[in-house]
Amino acid sequence: MPVPFDVQHINDETRLTIRGSLDINSAPALAEEIDKIVATRPTTVTVDLSSLDLIDSSGVAALVKLYKGVRSAGGAIAIAGARDQPLAIFKLLRMDKVFNL
Repeated sequence: MPVPFDVQHINDETRLTIRGSLDINSAPALAEEIDKIVATRPTTVTVDLSSLDLIDSSGVAALVKLYKGVRSAGGAIAIAGARDQPLAIFKLLRMDKVFNL
């Protein structure tokens, strides 16, 4: 199964693009990548969810882990492109306020 995300590092900025489904099957691989991203102490992380079709609680937990890790290191995180089911989940959990969606 291919991983549903891509990571690009440009100077101190990191861009994480997530596509398809972020669920119990794919979230562990993303959590490992999040550890690597946080270890680089990026000043800015942009998460592109425009190609994300489905997210479950494990996917939300992975994004919260990224948020906390980046923020605790003094970085900023922006989440963009959330739509349909993922946006509804963020609103249901009131995470839309945390992530400024």
